[in-house]
Amino acid sequence: MRFTVDRLDHLVITCSDLERSSAWYQRVLGMERETYGADHRTALKFGGQKINLQPAAGKIEPYAQSALPGSADLCFVTAVGTDEIINHLRNCEIMIELGPVGRQGALGPMTSIYCRDPDGNLIEISSYLAN
Repeated sequence: MRFTVDRLDHLVITCSDLERSSAWYQRVLGMERETYGADHRTALKFGGQKINLQPAAGKIEPYAQSALPGSADLCFVTAVGTDEIINHLRNCEIMIELGPVGRQGALGPMTSIYCRDPDGNLIEISSYLAN
């Protein structure tokens, strides 16, 4: 029997400092922190998805073959225009690495702003809205 994937439920980011990463994603991207499980794992929830944070110094089996801090390249979609994204990043004192630039997203053309999280993961913040 053949199947198709419906959606992404969660992904895992390996981080060097769980508290620093959690605080960054909460402050900069507005994610909600959740602790779960008997081993008190940390997740960051947004929309209908979540990111599980895995400390590099305490990986939980199984994990990716090359799970290292700073090796992720993630794109998040917002419901605001790029001017609001830029203003928010500046208010959070986050350096904008690139943007605004046009990109092709899963739903068509979008505009993206790039920055980095505390471990150096590339974070793309995008909007399908015209400014």
